[in-house]
Amino acid sequence: MKAMAYKGYIARVEYSADDDCLVGHILGIRDIVGFHGDSVSEMKDAFKEAVDDYLETCAKIGKEPNKPYSGNLTLRLDPELHGKLAIQAKIEGKSVNALVTDTLVRLVA
Repeated sequence: MKAMAYKGYIARVEYSADDDCLVGHILGIRDIVGFHGDSVSEMKDAFKEAVDDYLETCAKIGKEPNKPYSGNLTLRLDPELHGKLAIQAKIEGKSVNALVTDTLVRLVA
């Protein structure tokens, strides 16, 4: 399922069989902010309202709304994959970190 985006915020949307409606959550923030609707149009409006309300609330209480990330990511890889990455990095004249970073940038761009 594709994610929704508004003002730089991303939401995941799923169908709730229990509630018979669509349910969304804003991703990448410290808090849990959800919204719901019965149609795509309602979800878009509810998502925008949730983001705007969240940003307004954060501003009122002086809280930074974005979840801070450290920039460190620990991966556990199969040793064979690790070896292949190391060889590919050497072929490209890069570190394994640079190779993986470049690959991830292409993935999320």
